[in-house]
Amino acid sequence: MPKMKTHRGAAKRFKRTATGKFKRAQQGKNHILTKMSSKRKRQLRGLAVVSPADQKRLEKLLPGS
Repeated sequence: MPKMKTHRGAAKRFKRTATGKFKRAQQGKNHILTKMSSKRKRQLRGLAVVSPADQKRLEKLLPGS
């Protein structure tokens, strides 16, 4: 059986933490930012952890990470 390939699109968007969870960027920070408050833009800067519902799907997409 051939080796599993990493899904390159997912590899660019998600990083695995030391405990095995996945980090992702916050959504809503690309355009139309003028109407958003400075506080909201600042809060969107950090990384979020992927929900447990999507964790299993990401493990299939990123087998080697």
